[in-house]
Amino acid sequence: MADETVNEIIRLLKKEYPGVRIALHHSNPLELLVSTILSARCTDKRVNEVTEKLFKKYRTAQDYVNVSREELEKDIYSTGFYKNKAKNIKKLSAILIENFNSQVPDNMHDLTALPGVARKTANIVLSNAFGKVEGIAVDTHVKRQSLRLGLTVNKNPGKIETDLMALVPKSDWGIFTLLLIHHGRRVCKSRKPMCGECVLNSLCPSAFSFG
Repeated sequence: MADETVNEIIRLLKKEYPGVRIALHHSNPLELLVSTILSARCTDKRVNEVTEKLFKKYRTAQDYVNVSREELEKDIYSTGFYKNKAKNIKKLSAILIENFNSQVPDNMHDLTALPGVARKTANIVLSNAFGKVEGIAVDTHVKRQSLRLGLTVNKNPGKIETDLMALVPKSDWGIFTLLLIHHGRRVCKSRKPMCGECVLNSLCPSAFSFG
C-alpha cells in the first residue's frame, strides 16, 4: 500500500476522532498495567467498573503482594479469566518490588519480561503512561481493520505489528492503535461493519463486501 494512502487513512481517522485517548481509566503506570492485563478478553467498560473499586483498595505493588490470591480473584472475577490474571498480577507485583523499586519499568525489554505482559500490553503502557513509542499495540480491533484495509495479510499479532510499523509513520504509532480501536467499536465492527457510514470506505478494499 502506498504511503499516501496510509497517511490519508490516519488523517481521516484523526478528523473523525479528535482528541482520541485510551479508554482505560488510570492515574499512574501501575494502574494502567493492571487495567490492561484485566482487559484481555474483556470490555474496557467492564474493566473500568471493576477498577473503580480495585484501585481504591490496591494502591501499590505491595498491596497486590499482601492480598491472598483468592481475595484478588474475587475482586476481579467479572473480568473473566480471573485466576490467571490474579496470578500474573501478584507475580509481577513481587518482581516490581524486588527488581524495580516497586515501579513499573519504562522500557520494552523489562516490561515484556513480566508475567502476563506481551508486546501489546507493553506498547499500551509505554505509550500511554510514559509517552514512549516502541511499537504498535495490536489488539482485536487493530488486527481486524488492518486486514480489512489491506495493511497486512498476516494474522499473527507480531507479524501484523511489523507490517504496520513499516507503513505507519513512527510519529503516529501511538495514536494509530487508539484510532482503530475507536473506529472498530463505532463503525468497523466485527460482524456487521457499517461501511456506508465509514469515512474510509473509498480507501478500503473490503468496503461493502459484507452481507
